[in-house]
Amino acid sequence: MDNNHMLEMYRGMLRIRRFEEQIRNVYTAGLMQGLAHLYIGEEAVAVGVCSALKEDDCITSTHRGHGHCIAKGGRLDRMMAEVMGRVTGYCRGKGGSMHIADLSLGILGANGIVGGGFGIAGGSALSAKLRRSGQVTVCFFGDGGSNQGVFFEVMNMSAVWDLPVIFVCENNHYGEYTAADNVAAGKLADRSIPFGIPSAVVDGNDVVAVYEAASATVDRARSKQGPSLIECDTYRYQGHHVGDPGISYRSQEEREAWQAKDPIARFGQRLLDESRTTEAALEAVGAEVEEEVLAAVEAGKAAPFPDVSEVDQHVYA
Repeated sequence: MDNNHMLEMYRGMLRIRRFEEQIRNVYTAGLMQGLAHLYIGEEAVAVGVCSALKEDDCITSTHRGHGHCIAKGGRLDRMMAEVMGRVTGYCRGKGGSMHIADLSLGILGANGIVGGGFGIAGGSALSAKLRRSGQVTVCFFGDGGSNQGVFFEVMNMSAVWDLPVIFVCENNHYGEYTAADNVAAGKLADRSIPFGIPSAVVDGNDVVAVYEAASATVDRARSKQGPSLIECDTYRYQGHHVGDPGISYRSQEEREAWQAKDPIARFGQRLLDESRTTEAALEAVGAEVEEEVLAAVEAGKAAPFPDVSEVDQHVYA
C-alpha cells in the first residue's frame, strides 16, 4: 500500500472512534431513543475489510454496526441524523442505531437480530453470481452470532453454490455479558472446515493484517473460487451497550492489556516509524475528523423529525 492509502485507513479508523464517542454523548444527553452498541476498539476490522472492497460490493452488518457503515462510505451527518431519529437520516429516522442502510453503497443494513445478516449475505452473493456482476458480499458477525444455526446453513449453501461471500467474525470475546470461551466450543475459525471453506485467523487490531487477509479472500471470491471465513481477534472497550459499564464481568488487567494494543495508536505509530507521515499530518487528520463529527452532531440536532403521516411509508410491512 502507498502512503496515501495507509493514511486514509488511519483517517477511517479515527472517524469511527470519534463518531462513536459522540454517539455516547448523544445518548447521555437524551438526544436518541433506544440503545447504542459502540464499536470502540474494533475499528481496524471494519476499515481493513472495507478497504479491500469496491463501492458496489455489499456488506451485511450487526447491532454494533456504525463502524461498518462508516468504513463502507457512509456519511456521518446522515448516520447521526438516523441515530437521532431525524428525517435526514439514511432511513428517514425510522431505523435508528441498529438498522442503518444505504443500498447505493452496498450497505444492506445493520441488524438487531443476532446472526440476522447471514441469510441476507447469502442471498446477496447468490444474486451477484446469477447476475454475473463480479460483486462480492461481506457478512460481518460476532462471536455470539457464530452459535446461530443459520450460520451453518448459509455456509453450507455458500459452499455448495460457490458463492462470492466472505464471513468476517469479529471475535471481541464477549457475547453481551458472557465470555465466548464459556459458550463456544473449539476454535471459531475451524467451524468452516466441514464445509470445505478456507479460513484464517488474524490480529483484528492490526489494520494492515486485516486488509491483507480480506484482499486475499476478496480476490478468491471474485475469481469464482467460493466463500471464505476470517476470524478477527479484537476487543470492545465499552460494555455491550451504552448503559452497560462493562466492568463487572471483565477484569481491569484484561481491559488494560487490550487497550495497550489499541488499533489506532498502534497504526499511527507504525506510520511514524516507517516515515510514511509526520506527527503534524496525524494531528491535522485528527482535527479534520473532529470538526466533521461535531458538524454531524449539529446537523442531526437541527434536522426535523419525520412527520407522523409517513409512519406507514418506506417500510416493508
